[in-house]
Amino acid sequence: MTHPTFPDFKDHLRTLFSEAVRRISDLEPEIHLERPKLGAHGDYACNVAMQLAKPLKRNPRQIATEILEYLPHSEHVEKVEIAGAGFLNVFIRRSSKQKIARQVQLAGMNYGNSTMGAGTRVQVEFVSANPTGPLHVGHGRGAAYGASLANVLAAAGYQVEREYYVNDAGRQMDILTISTWLRYLEILGTDILFPSNAYQGSYVRDMAKLIHDAHGDRYFHPPGAVLYDIPTVIEDEDVHLDKLIANAKKLLGPDYQYIHNFVLNEQLGDCRNDLLEFGVTFDTWFSEQSLFDSGLVARAIDILESTGNLYVQDGARWFRSTHHGDEKDRVVQRENGLYTYFASDIAYHLNKLERGYDRVIDIWGADHHGYIPRVKGALEAAGASSDKLEVALVQFAVLYRDGKKASMSTRSGDFVTLRELRKEVGNDAARFFYVLRKCDQHLDFDLDLAKSQSNENPVYYIQYAHARISSVLEQWGGNLSELQDADATALESDVEVDLLQMLIDFPETVRSAARELSPHIIAFYLKDLAALFHAYYNSSHFLVEDERLRNARLLLVSAVRLVLARGLELLGVSAPEKM
Repeated sequence: MTHPTFPDFKDHLRTLFSEAVRRISDLEPEIHLERPKLGAHGDYACNVAMQLAKPLKRNPRQIATEILEYLPHSEHVEKVEIAGAGFLNVFIRRSSKQKIARQVQLAGMNYGNSTMGAGTRVQVEFVSANPTGPLHVGHGRGAAYGASLANVLAAAGYQVEREYYVNDAGRQMDILTISTWLRYLEILGTDILFPSNAYQGSYVRDMAKLIHDAHGDRYFHPPGAVLYDIPTVIEDEDVHLDKLIANAKKLLGPDYQYIHNFVLNEQLGDCRNDLLEFGVTFDTWFSEQSLFDSGLVARAIDILESTGNLYVQDGARWFRSTHHGDEKDRVVQRENGLYTYFASDIAYHLNKLERGYDRVIDIWGADHHGYIPRVKGALEAAGASSDKLEVALVQFAVLYRDGKKASMSTRSGDFVTLRELRKEVGNDAARFFYVLRKCDQHLDFDLDLAKSQSNENPVYYIQYAHARISSVLEQWGGNLSELQDADATALESDVEVDLLQMLIDFPETVRSAARELSPHIIAFYLKDLAALFHAYYNSSHFLVEDERLRNARLLLVSAVRLVLARGLELLGVSAPEKM
């Protein structure tokens, strides 16, 4: 259940300005309201007069004067001033602001929720890493961003479904399978050179040992058979690996599929557990293999064929992606009849739209930028609405320790795992630091700062504000319901009024984060709210003898605590009561 956030001053002011504009013009411009950086410029600034200047061919200050003349009366507006080239600066009555602390308490953890996206089904697909090894720190940023974004969209009223696309078909899974089998043969004493382009991590040896412990030498084949018809001198590593895979499939027969499924389930299970421990969950784990098994890949290619978007060259089938903004055409079916990854991606995205989502948000690594036009182009060519697909690109995170770039090499391979990062800095710091920048911006992750208990550590600073308020309320010892009748007119100091305004800003902050697909907006808001509270804490006493003033201040800080907790919850970060 959501509770109304009254007064929602921005919506209220948009209505007032729209009414005034209708009195002077037939135009219906979008009403933009911004929070001025300086309090002397009011609580909100509107530039509608300047928007109208060009189409009306009039001076914006004259237009602003007319708008002000026709602006309807509002009990919440103290005054409106014309400033600069024609800005309309609005000052809200303090008595209206003072009502917000009680509204926050009434709404509880629903404060900030809205109906902005009501009736809109949104699918957010994120992480979707190949289940061929542990998640690394790059996957961690996508996981934190995607989970936070899904939370924010849900708070804004969207019907959100979280999905992980499991790449369980194709060559990479075959490489993991052959890597594990070769390590298994090593345990049995065979002397076969392990390919440099196979999976090197210790987790591969761990899986090989599990197979050996469970099945002994059941899957043993002599080196001569494994290396049959494979040159001793490796000229092309990819060709060498493919021949090893082909030999393994022939030698093992049905047992190959067992090893394949075993390593898939092991790695997928590890991924699920890692993400679950990170506070990241999914509604659906969608299998790529199911697209082939159900015939959806073949159907998607047939659709493109029927619309004249495919051609055959050198025995392969190509999609005319250059007709849709791509730099070159793309193969969808190789000369050997096998479909490419791109073919299954086309089928997958058609399937998403057929499932009835109004918006489909994919979260990809920044290196997939060039993939966007070809996927959108394929959807258009298949007669689907590519406008429903939105792609957010996530830049990689670079770790720093002692001011220097941290080594990315670990015993697990050539990367730092998400699990190792979480173990070092904790889930809260990892989740917060990952969303502290816009997702498409480069992120320098300072490990020392993330572990520090100082004001410079933003997550510690915010959590400490929450814990400080909890301590104050514990010292008070009363029931929060007693504060519902507190006289909020006692909140008169500048810092108190600024805190009230920040509480008012929270719902719009959540809506902005949802509109812009930018959870970092909430992270920045929480930093500012915490800083303002700490300043209030250091300059004021809360448990004063004056009951009227005490209860008003306790009502305010308990509302601040609730908003801090709600904002942290949206970002997947805990709100401790003691630190």
